[in-house]
Amino acid sequence: MTKERTSARVQKIERVLSLRQKDLTLVLANIHDPHNVSAIYRSCDAFGVPEVHLYYTDTPFPSLSGRSSASARKWVATKRHDDPAELAAALKVKGCRILATSCSPDARPLNEWDMVQPTAIIMGNEHSGVDKELMDIIDGEVYIPMFGMIQSFNVSVAAAVILAEASRQRQLAGKYDVPTYPDEEYSAQLDAWLNK
Repeated sequence: MTKERTSARVQKIERVLSLRQKDLTLVLANIHDPHNVSAIYRSCDAFGVPEVHLYYTDTPFPSLSGRSSASARKWVATKRHDDPAELAAALKVKGCRILATSCSPDARPLNEWDMVQPTAIIMGNEHSGVDKELMDIIDGEVYIPMFGMIQSFNVSVAAAVILAEASRQRQLAGKYDVPTYPDEEYSAQLDAWLNK
């Protein structure tokens, strides 16, 4: 690799890391389709989500293949959980409010939620939605307003729409202008990324 390409790579890594939103995350709950999971990881990387939480209790984590999937997962950390209380504790210690995607009467439209504050969004299974036991740990329910005959998005599309709205709100609030990692943590993460 030439000196110029090495320098450009370092600059890109530094820029991307400085834009990561440490206090925004998704929880993937028993999502079984590998294409959906891969697409969600790509959206997380694209919108600056540094870490995804996996809650897999009745569905095996799908086998992901393909260059784009591997590439996105390389830059988005993964934390695994199999206990709702432990998952909630891991998110709350970071100050995250926990929302679940839902179509229940208690759900509020996406644009009514303040996504600038620390937030974790649980994305449910393609067929059954968010697991019942996870509904006990949430702070609220969110839905994406739709105006057609079909009343639900594919889970990976829903994740991208939610993250796009969170990103829009955070850009307006200047959240991408200031790194969310403390200096010491940023340096450690930078070293880890440079060695990938």
